[in-house]
Amino acid sequence: MRIVTANEWQQWLANGRVIEQDARGPKVIACADGQLLKVFRPRRRLWLARWFSHAQRFTTHAQQLSARGLCVPQVTECVWIERHHAVSACRYVPLPGYSMEQLFQQSPDDFLALLPEFAAFIRELHQKGVYFRSLHLGNVLRLPDGHFGLIDFLDVRFRSNPLSLRLVRRNFQHLHGYLVRNKIEHFPWEALQAHYARAGSA
Repeated sequence: MRIVTANEWQQWLANGRVIEQDARGPKVIACADGQLLKVFRPRRRLWLARWFSHAQRFTTHAQQLSARGLCVPQVTECVWIERHHAVSACRYVPLPGYSMEQLFQQSPDDFLALLPEFAAFIRELHQKGVYFRSLHLGNVLRLPDGHFGLIDFLDVRFRSNPLSLRLVRRNFQHLHGYLVRNKIEHFPWEALQAHYARAGSA
């Protein structure tokens, strides 16, 4: 991984558009060439992140998800922003489409119509041994070709077999916690679980 110079970093900031940030700085930047720059600032175990950066981990996960037949962004480069502090970044071609959260907020009827497919997609992840701890409406995209895609999958874990019932339940708990934290009301929770169960018996 190459180290980004201070001048190049400032050019990315000047020519791009920050679309997500927190108290520590930009997290996602829309670059002038249409790619996205995702910045990783680990809080713990910096020694490990210096050895194997979060950007490399993100890229590896993208490759593993793609190998399982899932749609993910195409990573084009991994770089160091501040290696001493284990700050890394990756540039990637964003997926087209819109998040399921956008659909739920803007067109609830269309979201309900897609709920069986969304539930079947969650089951597909579980059957393929994908434990996506950050599974929530904002991290699943509906693509123009009718498929679903995943973003922000740094904390995904993989199993060689379908997820156990315990992990399936925990994954749904993560999703439910996201709904509660973000105060998303009137979500068809029971219907989602029913469609998930039906997808397993199809």
